[in-house]
Amino acid sequence: MASDTADQRHTPLQVLRYLDTGPRGLTDPEAAARLAATGENTAPGRRTPSWPRLFLRSLRDPFTAVLLSLGLVSALVASWGTAAVILALVAVSCVLRASGEHRADRALHGLRELVGSTACVLRRTDEEAPVRARETPVADLVPGDVIRLGPGDLVPADVRLLRATGLTVHQAALTGESAPVAKAAVELPGTPDEGPFAQPELCFQGSGVVSGSATAVVLATGARTRFAAAQEGPARREASAFDRSVHGISWVLIRFMLLTPPLVLMANAALRDRGLETLPFAVAVAVGLTPEMLPVIVTTCLARGASLLSRTHGVVVRRLPALHDLGAVDVLCLDKTGTLTQDRPVVERALGPDGRADPEILRLAATAAWWTLQLAESPAPDALDEALLASAGPVGEEYDGIGAVPFDPVRRLATAVVRGEALGTHTLIVKGAVEDVLERCALAPAERDRLLALAEREAESGLRLLGVATAEPPARTRAYTPADERGLTFRGLVTFHDALNPDAPEALRALLDLGIGVRILTGDHPATAARVCRELGLEPGEVRVAARCTPQDKARAVAALRAAGHTVGFLGDGLNDVPALRAADVGIAPRAAVDVAREAADVVLAGKDLAAIRHAVVAGRHSGANIASYLRITLSSNLGNVIAMLAAGLLLPFLPMLPAQVLAQNLCFDAAQLAFAHDRPGAAVLRRPTVLRPRAFLTFITGFGVLNAVADLATFAVLALALRGPDAVDDDVLFHSAWFTENLLTQALVMLLLRTGRSLAEGRGPGPVGWAAAALAAVGVLLPLSPLGAVLGMTGLALPYYVLLAAVLGLYALALRGLRSTSGLYSCAI
Repeated sequence: MASDTADQRHTPLQVLRYLDTGPRGLTDPEAAARLAATGENTAPGRRTPSWPRLFLRSLRDPFTAVLLSLGLVSALVASWGTAAVILALVAVSCVLRASGEHRADRALHGLRELVGSTACVLRRTDEEAPVRARETPVADLVPGDVIRLGPGDLVPADVRLLRATGLTVHQAALTGESAPVAKAAVELPGTPDEGPFAQPELCFQGSGVVSGSATAVVLATGARTRFAAAQEGPARREASAFDRSVHGISWVLIRFMLLTPPLVLMANAALRDRGLETLPFAVAVAVGLTPEMLPVIVTTCLARGASLLSRTHGVVVRRLPALHDLGAVDVLCLDKTGTLTQDRPVVERALGPDGRADPEILRLAATAAWWTLQLAESPAPDALDEALLASAGPVGEEYDGIGAVPFDPVRRLATAVVRGEALGTHTLIVKGAVEDVLERCALAPAERDRLLALAEREAESGLRLLGVATAEPPARTRAYTPADERGLTFRGLVTFHDALNPDAPEALRALLDLGIGVRILTGDHPATAARVCRELGLEPGEVRVAARCTPQDKARAVAALRAAGHTVGFLGDGLNDVPALRAADVGIAPRAAVDVAREAADVVLAGKDLAAIRHAVVAGRHSGANIASYLRITLSSNLGNVIAMLAAGLLLPFLPMLPAQVLAQNLCFDAAQLAFAHDRPGAAVLRRPTVLRPRAFLTFITGFGVLNAVADLATFAVLALALRGPDAVDDDVLFHSAWFTENLLTQALVMLLLRTGRSLAEGRGPGPVGWAAAALAAVGVLLPLSPLGAVLGMTGLALPYYVLLAAVLGLYALALRGLRSTSGLYSCAI
């Protein structure tokens, strides 16, 4: 019946008969039987994933899968130490990621309250018992129940109005329309093309009563409501920016790793007549190419950023990779209502019939609002009445109120009657929709057309309008009715605009300064949205506006931006925003959003605040820049080492480094890389989106990797010349020791010179990365001298060797800085 009623027009009697109920509602036994048949009136929700499920889901991360594969290969070749280290890294990463996402889900668990807990329902104990209005849990509502609605109530189900007095509802959560919508029990002319939300006799779960009262019959509950239907879309969204970039980089690494062991084996077999004994070395080289610490560093960076946002700004990151995607966002789509504006009208000006300013019109309209509020006993003024009274100040009390005809959504007027200035007269002050006010005025057709044109010009500038007219009938004691609203004298117009959010201009400008383009997707009139942009001080072209957007329009706009290569964030809080929230790379919703919007969002804000989004974006860029630093440095350094080892392995009569030494070197370098999770990126990096671009990374690591390989091979050449002499029998031990030291020293230089963190001139000290690089260099120099060095097959170096290594490293540092400053590779990698 719910879908039928939404698409066709039915009289109240037809609806009651179809539902087998009546104006007196259901009996308790009937309600119990229907509840058993239809189920509770609760929207279907997705279960919060358990911690073990989140842990297993994190294993599907591509880098984690790569590491697991390497661990398996290491175990197959009996390299148990390597396998143990790799599996430990995987376990730590998965635990951190699952724990962070589980905490976010638990933080949201308490926010899942949308509809009110009870509703006023007409019920009877049996057929003969009198009807009583009782507060009944919303979950117990069933189709056929008759309920009462009043100001402040949330509509608990999809209903058809039976009676209504001055009813207006706010259904922005469903449609995005910022203004309250008038509803009436009577059937008004309309077409099915206008959609169910435009039908005045229907109200839907999730909307709220602004003013008036009504009695309605429940049409649909639970999963059969329009609100629940919004959750039937696919929960699985397309791959986000982080997922796409990580997958791209992963496949590049996988190709390298799959090629490395066979190349090592074949080359050594062909040129050095070495066979399977080089397999552990080949596996170690493949492990050396892999950024083993990436899952740990990525998870740590994102978890630290998410935790800091939660503590300082009340922002809950539900999906950790979404924090990186926030840092990569270059287009933010949002609605104007509640974000750029306060969802509250403000009086712009009052105009006389000649189009000139006339403050008397504002005083008349405010007087009508005051006495309508007093005499109609409405519990609260509507938004326009509040704006009139706030702008006009103390008015109305100088008159004696006689009567009031409250607002009716059918005639779209409200009338107050006060004692007239002339003896024996009353003054009717009528305010409402301009077209309806003019219809009741004594005007020539030409004058009516002129006034309508005046109103249209004001509306085209993005203003909402209220017409004001008066009449001076003789005083009487009989009550006034809508029939008395005729023969009026048109007095003028009052115009309104949406009150701007005072923080919006600064926050919006900050987003633009961060390189984020803003798109306003709104259900309001184009002129209204354009006016808001002008009042925000935005230049034409700075912000693009799409008005009269349906939920599907918003989702299509987001999808089109993503298809064009943008990383898109979408801020929304209503049911109509859910498709776009799911279509975006990052869905953002405030805590006060409807439940289904929060469920669809990746990030939940404490309020609908652009400043909070800015903080979240900066936190995302902070994490993204540190992740990018780690990837750039690790991949380029590892690639250079692999190239050098392959070349040296073919040129030397012995392995350039023993498998245990390769793994020890990797472990030292990996431990130092943990500092990137705590680094502070430079200010220049935070001023642009941080996007991991796989092709740019491949170019970057190739360029700097080749440079690193040249430095390694230069060291090889120096050592080859220096080691000729009477101690040639020990050349392999000295070579291993010297190359081990040189590798760790070059990696320490790379950490300092290729990082995105603050330089020494920009910060107050070396920072975590600087200290880690110093520790890595110290290990490279001291480990061969220690007892552990002897266990690994290394020995101490004589002083001349350190002098030669220092010369090679000095030249390498100069070349590294020169390539970074001139190639442009550094800036294109993120």
